[in-house]
Amino acid sequence: MRRVALLLFFPFFLFASTLHLSLGANPSRINPLLATDSASGEITGWVFNGLVKFDKNAQIVGDLAESWTFETPTRLVFRLREGVKWHDGAPFTAHDVAFTFALTRSPKLFTPYASDFRYVERVEVRDERTVVVEYKEPYYKALSIWMMGILPRHLWEKEDDPMTSPLNRKPVGTGPYRLERLENSGDVLLAANDDYFEHRPRIDRIHYHFIPDPTTQFLMLKAHKLDLGSLTPLQIEKQIDASFKAYYRIVTLPGRGYTYLGFNLKNEKFKDPRVRKAIDMAIDKEQLIRILFFSYGKVCHGPFMPGTFAYPDHPMRSAYDPEAAKRLLAEAGYDEKNPLAFTISTNANNSTRLYAAQIIQYQLGRIGVKVKIRAMEWQAFLNTVVTPRRFEVILLGWSLGLIPDAYALWHSDSDKLGGFNLVGYHNPEVDRLIEIAERTTDMAKVGPYYKKMFDIIAEDRPYVFLYIPDSITAIDRRITPIEPSIVGIMHNQIDWIKP
Repeated sequence: MRRVALLLFFPFFLFASTLHLSLGANPSRINPLLATDSASGEITGWVFNGLVKFDKNAQIVGDLAESWTFETPTRLVFRLREGVKWHDGAPFTAHDVAFTFALTRSPKLFTPYASDFRYVERVEVRDERTVVVEYKEPYYKALSIWMMGILPRHLWEKEDDPMTSPLNRKPVGTGPYRLERLENSGDVLLAANDDYFEHRPRIDRIHYHFIPDPTTQFLMLKAHKLDLGSLTPLQIEKQIDASFKAYYRIVTLPGRGYTYLGFNLKNEKFKDPRVRKAIDMAIDKEQLIRILFFSYGKVCHGPFMPGTFAYPDHPMRSAYDPEAAKRLLAEAGYDEKNPLAFTISTNANNSTRLYAAQIIQYQLGRIGVKVKIRAMEWQAFLNTVVTPRRFEVILLGWSLGLIPDAYALWHSDSDKLGGFNLVGYHNPEVDRLIEIAERTTDMAKVGPYYKKMFDIIAEDRPYVFLYIPDSITAIDRRITPIEPSIVGIMHNQIDWIKP
């Protein structure tokens, strides 16, 4: 009997495939409502599904929901897939969706994602496969907020304290992989879900190696101990050879964040649009990208992500023209006897950003602008500079979402303590466009409002939009099919085959 068991097991062991990845930090909670750090978010993404998701073209498609319809501008009805199971074998139903929403409103659970559902009036179960979401008013993100992972009611309703529940470390989801092992300061193992509703992943296991040191991650990649890993521009230009490129395919995609120089618009110097435009025209952004990223990056032209519905067909492009910048400063009353002077504040923990500040200091110095740099440790920077708005000019970054939320950064109401309108930007037309867009459920109609917003903000220059670094990934060439897209490379991972 034992020999038969070994013979049955041996072929699987021999041919089982494992995808080797790395994690730089320990996941804290494998729970879509509580995963706020990148490590927790990454593991959570394998274990749980939302009702909808992005496809490779950044279009919203069904995930746990097979279809949906707006019965009215404020009533969204989801029809759920049939036959979906939780990892423990229990059936997934509409009651799980209603329960997950209710949990976001529970006083026992503290989730930053509750604000995404601020326009939801209630969620009702019409039948086992039909969910009705009633909104307080039409909302442009009515559909996309349901990308949030859904929790199993039959397990979570038994938990008294969702913040400390063991289920946060032993999650049960509907996703393509189930958690097999999670160690403190150790590796994470995921096993393929045999009953996954799309199909069983072709790769049997995912092994996340806990490697907090980026240099060690790179050495592991060079030693072929990882199947996939990120590269810095310095590494790809100076620290890899032909054998590395023969083993790994290098995929370069636009990054998902930009760096900007933000003006304190309550400061008299920067109320003058000529001053802001002069500074913009005096910064050679292409040179910044060449020096900082060996040209692995793109000039940022405005607040929304290129390639999305919010990006104009022909965005305004600020010309690098230091002579024109000098003339604008002279018109604004600045010259050699009365030079424009200010301090750029940034965080010392980000060496790339600090180098960028030094290059900008040099470039602006060439047109007579006197720039000082104030660099601080991140937490002190947040507490003493960013939050109380004690800066003249700030050098920071912001993420680029496939569906941006302009309200958070650009609406006048967000110019408050705790808000993200750090520079104090106020434009009534932008406020109006944001408010109209928020109450439009047809995304095809939202796009023109956002494109117009983009153009106005780019022209106003509350920021000098600087650059979008590229994302550079090395992938074992044996893994197929790899289909890079605007959403990255992992969108079709369940179809990957590793010999």
